[in-house]
Amino acid sequence: MFALALGLSVLPGFAHADESEDRGEPDTVTPLAHWDAARVADYLEGFGLDRSHVKFGLDAYRVEYFTVSTSGTLTIASSLVAVPRNGPRELQLAVWLHGTTVYKGDAASVNDESDDRAATFMLAAAGYVTTAPDYLGLGEGPGTHPYDDRGSEVSASLDALRATAKLAEWLQRRVDPRVSIAGFSQGGASSLALARAIEQGEARRFKVRAIAPIGGPYDMSGTLATAVAGGIEHTTAYLAYLTVSWNRLHYLYASPSDAFLPPYDRTIESLFDNTHPAEEVLTSLPDTLDALFTPQYLALLAAPSGALADALAAADSVCDWTPSVETVLYTSQNDRDVPIANARTCESALLARGAAARVVDFKEPDHAGTFIQAMPLVIEQFDARR
Repeated sequence: MFALALGLSVLPGFAHADESEDRGEPDTVTPLAHWDAARVADYLEGFGLDRSHVKFGLDAYRVEYFTVSTSGTLTIASSLVAVPRNGPRELQLAVWLHGTTVYKGDAASVNDESDDRAATFMLAAAGYVTTAPDYLGLGEGPGTHPYDDRGSEVSASLDALRATAKLAEWLQRRVDPRVSIAGFSQGGASSLALARAIEQGEARRFKVRAIAPIGGPYDMSGTLATAVAGGIEHTTAYLAYLTVSWNRLHYLYASPSDAFLPPYDRTIESLFDNTHPAEEVLTSLPDTLDALFTPQYLALLAAPSGALADALAAADSVCDWTPSVETVLYTSQNDRDVPIANARTCESALLARGAAARVVDFKEPDHAGTFIQAMPLVIEQFDARR
């Protein structure tokens, strides 16, 4: 057990690999911020986020903790944890799951200009001890990120919750085991996957209190079809990232030249190793799919089969269950990154299984604007479930 000394830049960990192999065990805790409520409000304003729910200051930490890789071996992942200051001794627990991130340095635990850090601070200032997992391979995590892999998003998030509860307890704060879950874009879909895992008993300590996904790709097959038809923004970046990442997991191609045209076949896998800033990635890609992908691979994207079809089917299943609490799906018909059809399809699937679900359509905002509009409503939804 470590001694908390806020003057230190890094705090010694609870356990090390040669001492414990327990998933969710914190290894290193680094203090990041100790802010009063006024400073939090000013920070949120810089992101265009609503300040009206700020009640508390916060203490923020980067927690590096033990979790499992996609192959099941022990590894390290990182998470941002923000704890309300001067709030009740027993804290409500929340998790924030982030959207598409190609660069390790953009993760919430390492980047103070991250929208995901702002979302985490907003929830903490409203009274929730909040963890924002970086997932595998981002932040301080080793290796590459398995993009849009619901299994590893869930395992990393469950272990982040365990690590957060242990940190809060060490700080002499009790944690209510009921978890309010929210996420944006990629994190919207993983919010539902995480809630399902908790309700199916994968983390016996925790229960689900609220589910609030924002702009998530719940229907990956439908979203892929829309992307191939040119119906979403940043199509080449999304599909290149998905292809490279899913090839590492599902073996979609034997050689990059089977999927990517020159010169991209020589650079694409290193471009998506999560060490290149997003601006570099975007400017290194062509504007159109037929300039990036081989005709054969484009045909596979248009009519998925084999390993790609199997992976899509697994990704499409995040709404195929019955949550015990209402699921509110925040979206916008003007979202050109993740079409509103995703929320409508998910709502229909949940309702068909007897779940309580509804869509909130903001109508005008784009993808990023949907996040800004949704956040105060997410907090109100969480507060209503206290």
